[in-house]
Amino acid sequence: MAKILKKFIGILSLGLIFGSCNQEYTPKPKAYFRIDFPEKKYQKFDSLCPFQFEYPTYAQMLVPKTGDYCWKDIYFKKFNAKIYVSYKKITLLDSLNKFIEDSHTLAYKHSIKADAISEQIFINPQKKAYGVLYAIKGNAATPLQFHITDSSKHFLRGSLYFNNVPNKDSLAPVIEFLKKDVIQLMETLQWK
Repeated sequence: MAKILKKFIGILSLGLIFGSCNQEYTPKPKAYFRIDFPEKKYQKFDSLCPFQFEYPTYAQMLVPKTGDYCWKDIYFKKFNAKIYVSYKKITLLDSLNKFIEDSHTLAYKHSIKADAISEQIFINPQKKAYGVLYAIKGNAATPLQFHITDSSKHFLRGSLYFNNVPNKDSLAPVIEFLKKDVIQLMETLQWK
């Protein structure tokens, strides 16, 4: 009886092994987590600083430990990201040129890792706001940078950073989502 049971189990095992080899195996493609984006709503940032703008309700306005009081961090906890915003007062025309050149240089410093860098010009004569949004494609440390000025007294610069290793494929939807918030900031900026 034991020999018959052993033969039966052996034949059954061989049948399962050979019978299961008929299907082809296809591995699952690499995927990323689904991201649920919050609804776009904005609130006004207004303080003693010589500017005001709108920023998302799903972000926190922080004052960094270093820099001037009018330097701000817009923190997106859900995305582990910050927009670092720095303000500088223009004292001479030369300083405006230097600020613009520094902003351009900082954006193009990422060309080593970037696949492409596009520039979007912003001009709003009614608000005296003129600027550039740099969209840096690829695995750059900062995918979005911008500056905006009134060309005489005020200069505001910002850059988006994620607190993780850049991966253009997984971050692309988040960058596109936050780009709209940066554009909202630039379009609603008013000087005091």
